[in-house]
Amino acid sequence: MDLHDRTRVSEVMSTPLETIAGDESIREAARRMHEKDISALVVTAGSGCIVTQSDIVGAVADGSDTEETLVRDVMTEDVETVTPDLLMEEVAAMMTMYGVKHLPVVDDDYVGMISSTDVAAHLS
Repeated sequence: MDLHDRTRVSEVMSTPLETIAGDESIREAARRMHEKDISALVVTAGSGCIVTQSDIVGAVADGSDTEETLVRDVMTEDVETVTPDLLMEEVAAMMTMYGVKHLPVVDDDYVGMISSTDVAAHLS
């Protein structure tokens, strides 16, 4: 990444933020992700929780029923977040350090999502 690149998260993040309730089925989560062409949703029940395509694929691979299994049963908890003013190089470092592909963007409340896809698109 160019060390002189001063691009901020707010310029690259995905908005509007897509959310889902923890008591929705993972099938519904998958449907919304497919419809919006995204790979993660912020879970509105609980703090710092998201559900990702990987969470859903893992549940399906384990034999979970997609109608009966709820988002809260498979969601990723205690997710790291970033602020809109953070530099993209810092986001890339955080994703590498924490081994994650999605970081919710928080500015008093959730305002967007930054993904490894967003980082890669920014670099190209």
